[in-house]
Amino acid sequence: MDRRSRTTVGIAIALVAALWLLVWLTLAVVVPLFEAAPCSGIVFRAGASSPPSQPAGRPPIGGTGGLAGKVRAALRRQSSAVYCHDFADPFVLRVGSTYYAYATDNQDDHIPVLTSSGLFGNAQTGDALPNLPAWSSPGGVWAPAVLPRPGGFVLYYTTRAHDPDRECLSRAVSKEPGGPFVDDSSGPLVCPPDGGAIDPSPFVAADGRAYLLWKSDATAGIVAQELAPDGLSLVGDQQPIVQADQAWEAGVVEAPSMVGYDGRYYLFYSGNNWSTAGYAIGYAVCESPAGPCTKPADGPWLASTTKAEGPGGADVFVDEHGQLWMTLHAWVRGKVGYPQGARNLFVVRLTFVDGAPVAG
Repeated sequence: MDRRSRTTVGIAIALVAALWLLVWLTLAVVVPLFEAAPCSGIVFRAGASSPPSQPAGRPPIGGTGGLAGKVRAALRRQSSAVYCHDFADPFVLRVGSTYYAYATDNQDDHIPVLTSSGLFGNAQTGDALPNLPAWSSPGGVWAPAVLPRPGGFVLYYTTRAHDPDRECLSRAVSKEPGGPFVDDSSGPLVCPPDGGAIDPSPFVAADGRAYLLWKSDATAGIVAQELAPDGLSLVGDQQPIVQADQAWEAGVVEAPSMVGYDGRYYLFYSGNNWSTAGYAIGYAVCESPAGPCTKPADGPWLASTTKAEGPGGADVFVDEHGQLWMTLHAWVRGKVGYPQGARNLFVVRLTFVDGAPVAG
């Protein structure tokens, strides 16, 4: 090959590389930044001594990881958002250094599971539960949570029974955290005859025993009950641990998430109407996973801001470095409720100061 031919080949390679870089920047950086613009600049803080937000160390959830995620983070305004799309009632599971986020159903999936992968480092969703059990009705699957058990993973979720029509809890199993989960049950795990049951949330205590917490219409509050070692059934009696007894809750407490810290148990929950700006997050301090629990103050712990309203559906998880984080959803830019709004996904750092939780 002569010198002129080598020059031509070099130019061709450079042009292809430049074109590829342009495509990568467009699909991995520009388009996601444009889609996330409504959530830009939104931060959540709660607690009397809230520290400055530190998004740089945030776990890679919703397309925030990898080279593309770092480039996007460098170009956008400070924000707690990790996925500026509808992703309600989020639950995050970490397996090693990989994070799986699950949410309430949408038009495409019974239980969307969000991962960050691929060449462009963007968020991708799949259906963690492709098929519902025969006793369930489609169109009302929400608030999933996943518990690792020996040999696999157990998914808990809310669905509707069709005979009679009421909200119930069920469980499904999978060898892989992303699914597909299979629900082979012949009936609900929890389905009280005198009211519904929603928002299941597993918690493993320091002694290794696992519990399931959920909202019970029968008690007008949140209850807890121990799980069998395989996570597929409940043992003992259910214990009421929190009820709606504060004005801001407007008669509703739901979406529990418990975390142990420094020998105490902290229960985070949502209160008020989920489709309004009055929805907010409160917390209680518990003596054990089954209570009793005490709310330390009258009023929500994390409430609406001028840019994001109705925060709720909180879930607490731990990253690979032992740092606590909280994921939650919220409406943004005044678009509260469906169909005009979306419950977007946010992640904030969680710490404790003098025994009180601090987010931000």
